[in-house]
Amino acid sequence: MSTPKRIFVKGNEAICHGALTAGAKCFFGYPITPQNDIPEFMSAAMIEAGGQFVQAESEVAAANMLLGAAGCGIRALTSSSSPGISLKQEAISYMAGSEIPGVIVNVSRGGPGLGDIGPSQGDYFQATKGGGHGDYHLLVLAPGTVQEAYDLTIKAFDLAFKYRNPVMILADAIIGQMKEPLVPWIPQGLDPDEGQDWGLQGAKGRAPRLLKSLFLDDGALAGQNEKLAAKYRAMQVETDQELFLTEDADLIVVAFGSIGRIVKSTIRKLRAQGHKVGLVRPITLFPFPSAVLLDLARQGKRFLTIEHNMGQMVEDVRLAIRTVADSAFHGQLPGNLPTPDDFEQPILKALEG
Repeated sequence: MSTPKRIFVKGNEAICHGALTAGAKCFFGYPITPQNDIPEFMSAAMIEAGGQFVQAESEVAAANMLLGAAGCGIRALTSSSSPGISLKQEAISYMAGSEIPGVIVNVSRGGPGLGDIGPSQGDYFQATKGGGHGDYHLLVLAPGTVQEAYDLTIKAFDLAFKYRNPVMILADAIIGQMKEPLVPWIPQGLDPDEGQDWGLQGAKGRAPRLLKSLFLDDGALAGQNEKLAAKYRAMQVETDQELFLTEDADLIVVAFGSIGRIVKSTIRKLRAQGHKVGLVRPITLFPFPSAVLLDLARQGKRFLTIEHNMGQMVEDVRLAIRTVADSAFHGQLPGNLPTPDDFEQPILKALEG
């Protein structure tokens, strides 16, 4: 069957299409709003693709099923929304410590606690600073469009196996629930032997393999943590971002995901009024595009960070530019659905400052 030239889908469905296109063969999930479209879609589509779908008895079980399948070298994923991702953290930490690849999708909702089912960027710290216990990082990708939800899901699987590390797609209810056109594409060169040199597919004819996160011998854990730290340093080459009208801008707004998209509309309006404002939209939240921000700071730009939370990514922005500049902050509190008009006055105030 030929790939359609264009389809009209939700962001949640785009993630499913991306996972299947990337060769995912296992999905493990549990219902929670606003990501329910993903397990609903996968319950049929994964089976049709020759893979396995399991609605687990809990988020904890789903994450540990992901650990098990991914430990066999299988492209596998799980999805949830904020409180459900919290329940998955122990297994995610075990995957990072054992160097097991896998993809975790968080279509985040308001919090803390049960919060609401509306959009929020309150899970930035959880995603980029570990989330579970121990010294580890996920690669974190933040789509701003339905097309990117598809593209970045394909990229997530490639990065997971390249670095043998879990990758998180951090979306929200806006990205997950809105519908947009999507142009599918087929990645080239999927490796049929991926994971065969370390995965647990049976030991007949070879020495046994061990995937573990427990290191009790003297100095063993220190050695493993240094190995992981070196890997996280190597990930810095994967930084990605969108630059919008930054060349002549006096003020750079830094915003990610759906908020970056909304801010872009505000900037277009302000540009039409003669205000020199640009946007940096981080697409990789870890690794963070610190070098790009530092370069702009050295050009004399000023900064405003806008997020749908009370202030999280702004800490990474300030760390990136700390030797040259600072960043103002505007937080759109979760529980309110932002529009481009909401950001006009904060941007104008930062320009005046």
